[in-house]
Amino acid sequence: MEFKHKSVLLDECIENLNINQDGIYVDGTIGGAGHSSEIYKRLGEKGCLIGLDQDSFAVETSVKRLSEIESQADFKVVNTNFKNIRKACSELGIDEVDGILLDLGVSSHQLDEASRGFSYQHDAPLDMRMDTKSDLSAYDVVNKYSEQDIYRIIRDYGEEKWSSRIAKFIVEARSNKPVETTYELVDIIKRAVPSSARRDGPHPAKRTFQAIRIEVNNELGILNKTIEDCVDLLKGEGRLCIITFHSLEDRIVKLQFNKMVNPCTCPTSFPVCVCGKKPRAKLVNRKPIVSGVSELEENPRARSAKLRVLQKI
Repeated sequence: MEFKHKSVLLDECIENLNINQDGIYVDGTIGGAGHSSEIYKRLGEKGCLIGLDQDSFAVETSVKRLSEIESQADFKVVNTNFKNIRKACSELGIDEVDGILLDLGVSSHQLDEASRGFSYQHDAPLDMRMDTKSDLSAYDVVNKYSEQDIYRIIRDYGEEKWSSRIAKFIVEARSNKPVETTYELVDIIKRAVPSSARRDGPHPAKRTFQAIRIEVNNELGILNKTIEDCVDLLKGEGRLCIITFHSLEDRIVKLQFNKMVNPCTCPTSFPVCVCGKKPRAKLVNRKPIVSGVSELEENPRARSAKLRVLQKI
């Protein structure tokens, strides 16, 4: 099994990390080491790369690939979720870093590896766990959550117009037998979504699968605190680069970045700030960076990617 993944916005990430060859950089979602390899190549003997990933196979793959690169720099790869970034760095004796990269969402490898159950295009057991040691799987969400909770998840995390019908159809189907595979779930969704709504737009299961994956991996729940921890960990003028793939993630990143840039809580009617909260960072790019035409031709999955960059003051 090979970890295949095309790194999205690779050149843009490397440019915006503003790499110092003697610096310390963290890739919080190292995956197959696509971004990390390019960071690592730019580091000198005093430099260090720290990679984190909750997927144990990604950790194995990235260690192998980084080991094959000729470099005098050090690297460490830790099998943990990026929500533990401060703890992981502390355990390595690192108090501050020069740059951090987070490439959010599911990797191409996880989508293409049918047995992981992330994709509606492959038949597999319902799983969707990025951390295979986690107790909660897609099977649990689909078969054990209440109809109201399934509806809420699909509505809020998938922004799916037909969330109520899909939740109802799932509960009706599982009353006869458990929903065990991705194709069984896809069939239920197709029955729930009217044929007229299936003619145009994305695959009818896309939003529901996204929603369940987000619930299983608590992707949004950990993001606010992680961004705060990342900024705490950065040195002055250090940069945080975050790639998002859907509007929910991007909205959280945008709001958190804005809070770092303008933390003042005073009413707009006040002539001067009295709350005393000072900016901790500045925006490197006011608008998100998106993929160019050539990248989209090579990697269609990059079409929804957005890169936002924050620099600590």
